[in-house]
Amino acid sequence: MTHSEARTSWFKEGAIALSVGVLYGTTSVLVGHPLDTIKTKMQAQRGFENTNMVKTCLKTVRTQGIIGLYRGCVPPMLGSGIYRSVQFSAFEAAYTFCDRYPVLKKEIPGTFGLQVRVILAGACGSTARAIIESPLELAKIRRQTGQTYQLRGVYKGFSVTWIRTLGLMGLYFCFIDSFRRNLPHLFASPVLGPFLLSGTAATLAWWIVWPIENMKSQVQGNFGKEQPLRSRLVLTFRERGISGLYRGIGPGTLRSFLANGVSMIVMSNAQKLVTKLGLRQ
Repeated sequence: MTHSEARTSWFKEGAIALSVGVLYGTTSVLVGHPLDTIKTKMQAQRGFENTNMVKTCLKTVRTQGIIGLYRGCVPPMLGSGIYRSVQFSAFEAAYTFCDRYPVLKKEIPGTFGLQVRVILAGACGSTARAIIESPLELAKIRRQTGQTYQLRGVYKGFSVTWIRTLGLMGLYFCFIDSFRRNLPHLFASPVLGPFLLSGTAATLAWWIVWPIENMKSQVQGNFGKEQPLRSRLVLTFRERGISGLYRGIGPGTLRSFLANGVSMIVMSNAQKLVTKLGLRQ
C-alpha cells in the first residue's frame, strides 16, 4: 500500500488513488523531464553516443536552447497524470480487494513481512500503466530525439515496456510497502519521509531494471537494427560492456530521486487531505 490512512472499500480506494495519482504524475514530469531528455539522448540519439551527462546537457542547450530540454514534454504531461493515476488506482484497488482473502495476506518467507497481495497488486498496477504509457513513451522519445511517428506504430516496443514496467513498479511497490511497515514514523511525516522513501524506492527499482529501460529507449527511438530484446542486450554488452547497458544512469538517477520524491510529497499529503475531508467515510 502507498499510504497509511484507514482504508475503505476497494472501489473507493481505487477511485481516490485515481484522483490523487494525477497530482503525482504531473508533478513528476514538471520536476524530471529535462533530466529524462538528457537520459534519452544519451541512450537513443545518434551524435550523443559518447557524450556524458554534462556534455549532453550543454550540447542540447547550445543547439536548441533551454526549451530543448523540455522537448517532448507534452505527451508525458498529458499522459503521465493518467497512467500514473491508473497505476496507483489499480494497485490500491487490487490490494484492498485482496484483503478479503487470508491466503493473499500471508507473508512470503524470507522477505521481512512482504505479503503476496503486494506482488499481485503490483502486477495489476504495472500492466495497467504499461498499456497507457507505451504509446506516450514512444511519442516522447521520438520528439526528444528529433524524429516523427505515426499513429499506426505507437505500440512499437510494448512488450519491452511491459517487462520494464513489471520490474520497475513491482519493485517500487514492494520497497514502499517495506518502508511503510518498518519505518512508520518516517513514512507518516509530511515532507522528509515521503521524499526520501519514495525517491529511494524508485531509484533502487530503476537501477535494477535500467538495462531494460535502455533497450526500450533504443527500440522506441529506432536506434540500431531490429532484433529481439535478448539479442539487443547481448550485443550492447559485447560492444560497450556493463557501462553500455547502464548508459544514462546518471541523469536517470537524479530524475528518479527528485521527481518521485517530490511527487510523493504531493500525493501523500493529498491522501491525508482526503481523509481529513471525510471522503473515505
